[in-house]
Amino acid sequence: MTDPHSAARDNGELREFLRTRRARVTPEEAGLAPGPGTRRVPGLRREEVAQLAGVSVDYYVRLERGRGVNVSEAVLDAIARALRLNTDEREHLFALARPRRGTPRPLPPQRVRPGLYRVLDTMTEVPALITGRRTDVLATNRLARALYTDFDALPHRERNMSRFVFLDEGARELYADWEAVARASVASLHLYAGQHPHDPRLAELVGELSVRDPDFRRWWADHDVQRRTTGTKHFHHPLVGDLTLGYEALAVVGDPEQVLGIYTAEPGSASQEALRLLASWTSEAAVPHRPGLSASG
Repeated sequence: MTDPHSAARDNGELREFLRTRRARVTPEEAGLAPGPGTRRVPGLRREEVAQLAGVSVDYYVRLERGRGVNVSEAVLDAIARALRLNTDEREHLFALARPRRGTPRPLPPQRVRPGLYRVLDTMTEVPALITGRRTDVLATNRLARALYTDFDALPHRERNMSRFVFLDEGARELYADWEAVARASVASLHLYAGQHPHDPRLAELVGELSVRDPDFRRWWADHDVQRRTTGTKHFHHPLVGDLTLGYEALAVVGDPEQVLGIYTAEPGSASQEALRLLASWTSEAAVPHRPGLSASG
């Protein structure tokens, strides 16, 4: 596992990200002839990326080795095209190539506005939650606590969705496609790491998950990145059985690092009926809401 702090100092994150991206692009995909003989490395060679991006081989090698190259936006765009990066990967490349200066220090706490708590409380038929930096869970409504776990009852530093996915005993049974969810969680953390390379809480989280879960450790080394947006998740809940829920990730005005996640079921579907059943079986007493404890740094 790469420590995000030390990686930021020597740009090891940039090195590993570029190495893993070019390993995934074949010469044929890039429009190059494969060349004679057996290739010693998967994907593109450094000199092939340099050729595609229109820079010298020495320049690209120094960039990939994290040698402090002062790279322009035009060159980064050319490298992103050569490596066939998607939007999230391109954003990550720019963040890594131009890291924020600073030393590890706690970020200001994130606080959920009282009005957002009231919004969550009015959403009685769908699970909804607010997540923040490093996938911290900042606030939940009753159905979200019933679907996942009572995050409010956990110690403050354990209220984190990635930690739940990898370390909660019931998570692998709850998600019908646990691996896809887990990989997406790792990719979301990696995207955050590029934007906040000096966050000590991130280093603490990544270190704990790497030590305690070999899947996390292996997938963290893949350097995949992905932003939380929309999609469908499949659950197997211990109380109400199978659920297929669409989810929307909505940015919170006033704090772009807070995301309101809402899960919905198709009208008239078995999943909608299961959500109604879960709501009827779950009382406020069973999953208490304690908004005063949900700020996070």
